[in-house]
Amino acid sequence: MNAVQDDRYAEHTPLMRQYLRAKADVPDTLLFFRMGDFYEVFYDDARRCARLLDITLTQRGQSAGQPIPMAGVPVHAVEQYLARLMRLGESVAICEQIGDPALAKGLVERKVVRVVTPGTVTDEALLEQRRDQVLLAVACSGERAGLAWADLGAGRLVLGEVEDRAALEAELARLAPAEVLAGEDVALDGLPPRAALKRRPPWHFDLDSGRRSLAAFFGTRDLEGFGCEHLPLAIGAAGALLQYVRDTQRDAVPALTGIQIEDAGDTIAMDAATRRNLELDTNPSGEIESTLLGVLDRTVTPMGGRLLRRWLHRPLRDVATLRERHHAVGVLAEGAAHERLRDPLRAIGDLERILGRIGLRSARPRDLSTLRAALELLPTFDALIAGLDSPRLAALRGALGNHAGTAALLRRAIVDAPPALLREGGIVRAGHDAQLDELRTLSDDADSYLRELEERERRETGIATLKVGYNRVHGFYIEVGRAHADKLPARYVRRQTIKGSERYLTDELKEFERKVLGARDNATARERLLYDVLLGDLIAVLPALRGTADALAELDVLANLGERAEELRWHAPTLVDTPCIRITRGRHPVVEAVRDDPFEPNDLALDDGRRMLVITGPNMGGKSTYMRQCALIVLLAHIGSHVPADGAEIGPIDRIFTRIGAGDDLSRGRSTFMVEMAETAKILHNATRASLVLMDEVGRGTSTYDGLALAKASAVHLATVNHAFALFATHYFELTALAEQLEGVANVHLDAVEHDDQLVFLHAVKDGPADRSFGLQVAALAGVPRAVIADARRYLRQLEAGAATAEATGIAPPAAASPQSDLFPAESRAAKALRELDPDGLSPREALEALYRLKSLL
Repeated sequence: MNAVQDDRYAEHTPLMRQYLRAKADVPDTLLFFRMGDFYEVFYDDARRCARLLDITLTQRGQSAGQPIPMAGVPVHAVEQYLARLMRLGESVAICEQIGDPALAKGLVERKVVRVVTPGTVTDEALLEQRRDQVLLAVACSGERAGLAWADLGAGRLVLGEVEDRAALEAELARLAPAEVLAGEDVALDGLPPRAALKRRPPWHFDLDSGRRSLAAFFGTRDLEGFGCEHLPLAIGAAGALLQYVRDTQRDAVPALTGIQIEDAGDTIAMDAATRRNLELDTNPSGEIESTLLGVLDRTVTPMGGRLLRRWLHRPLRDVATLRERHHAVGVLAEGAAHERLRDPLRAIGDLERILGRIGLRSARPRDLSTLRAALELLPTFDALIAGLDSPRLAALRGALGNHAGTAALLRRAIVDAPPALLREGGIVRAGHDAQLDELRTLSDDADSYLRELEERERRETGIATLKVGYNRVHGFYIEVGRAHADKLPARYVRRQTIKGSERYLTDELKEFERKVLGARDNATARERLLYDVLLGDLIAVLPALRGTADALAELDVLANLGERAEELRWHAPTLVDTPCIRITRGRHPVVEAVRDDPFEPNDLALDDGRRMLVITGPNMGGKSTYMRQCALIVLLAHIGSHVPADGAEIGPIDRIFTRIGAGDDLSRGRSTFMVEMAETAKILHNATRASLVLMDEVGRGTSTYDGLALAKASAVHLATVNHAFALFATHYFELTALAEQLEGVANVHLDAVEHDDQLVFLHAVKDGPADRSFGLQVAALAGVPRAVIADARRYLRQLEAGAATAEATGIAPPAAASPQSDLFPAESRAAKALRELDPDGLSPREALEALYRLKSLL
């Protein structure tokens, strides 16, 4: 520490000077300062932790003339407090005692050994088992963005680039990072709620430094072998990511085994709104059971669960890969073959994260015993897969590898049931190391030697109550009651006086103490050395072990999909080259799973001659369910799963768009209608002939005239410009005329009937438009007072009578209008026709507006 810094803290106590110097290295990070059995926090950190963790804030002593605010958490419970802070997006620097308090002259030496952040945490207790812990770095140039993301617990580093900010927002939604690194000059929108944003200097994202940093990290001359030279922004982002990892992990730099490249063109694109609307793994209630992942995930390993989530958020377009997966799932579904694989899979644990901790040299003894058990099960998996006729399963069988040597090493080195922590000792198996065995023998023989010494001293002194003991403060001793002090020989040297007794030391006992305590310390040190050597041996084969973990995770996912296909009566889809989406008796996987009543299946037929369906029918009739189930079936087919349908034939799909529901976006100052229009605009700008578009109730957030105009214009644009496969649900019956005006547009409706004044939803999709409104019936079902419903019926009869009169005069809004004509006739004509009616004092414009509003309840 230089003189300037010394002067800066001169008025403080020695302990506070040590703390403040450590804190100066991590000014924006909470500092956990180890003091014996507690991690203490002081000053502003203490106030902050007391608020965030709901722990006691106290004041102890003074430094520089001021009281010291402080709070603390016990060392044995620190993980639960760290987990809470990580969920809040905080970072914590761990300052450990690195010196031996027994040998220290003055203050024990302390040092920040690591910084725990939301994106770099690897401790098992701090991680969500079934969700990737992603650290993402973003580098931008104009609209284009480069991304580098890592899961340190899995040793994975991935690079990619996107063309614009909309695509960047979609990637942020897909990756759901725990922590995002961005330059101080970069504006980022669309950050997920759980993501902690960390600003870094712009030069950390420099291309040349990123290239040098990556090459140095992987020990290569250049990056040519990784195939990422065409991604300059992503390379710059990767450089910033690696620098951040070095800054936070200090000496424990993770073992990343390579660079993966992800190309957005390989996948079906989905923006944040689509992922949210389809409720892939989250829904407004917060219950994962009511999401697609909740229905789909029956994986038996945490790493399998994480891989399934990644597949779900990254549906592929590679037909060959998907066909292999579909075939493998079908093979595993036959004869319950999936269960024969899933039983041994249950025993392998979270191999992926165990290997991540080995790469960081932070693996615990039980991690190694779990790894050993997994490797010893590989022959079982090999035999099971050998009997299954599937190209993908055969490839995974080869990827499992042969790790008999590593399994044998772990069997020789680690005891059957090791303790949880290295410091507890007793981890290395007897016979693995001769030197350790000798040191243990010296230590283990101490008890028998002391019993023998005690008996001998009793005989020689004639004192039957003499005993030999040990404590950590004074070491070994011979304890004798004071009444027998005159019987002791001269070789006894007084060591300690206690109530009623004296404790003594002899030359023989002193020499024994030196040998035994030295042996115990040496045995502990030797065991730590052997453990570290073992970790080094495992790190040497880490890439191959990670290949094994990847193969086992995929086996778990495929076996899971096989179980789902068999249990839920799902069938393999057919992927074809011609544009189409044909679904026979399709079902919504989540709605079917959570409801008790049988689900009504429905068909869907879209192809080049029928690209848009205008869907009408009552609220609660099933329009949204029908649209979502079609999108979910397409998505499931493109992760390699069987689908909830009797059959599905699907052509090339490049993107899935949804415009379903909306709410205010207060953080960006956008109303519900503005959110709706922004999502609509994104669809109309980006949808292609290979896109699947779901549009639900476009225009309902504004006035009837504006809403109908916007809905019709959007539908026409989709049909005549985008030519996308589109499901367009609406309450504007005027849009049903588009089927007669535009090629490729057809009408379908969800059926409902009235029986004894009760509305019964049939949930069946039928051709043609709906023939009537059920708005008032739905309002009654919702509990609207009967008097209000009666008044509404009276108003409806009056308005319909006015509309009929207007139509008879030839000036009512036409049922259909060409895209080039006005949507409505001139207001003056409508006003003239309705002026005589004036129902209940409404002006002509108000009457016509009210009619269309009431009709929109459908």
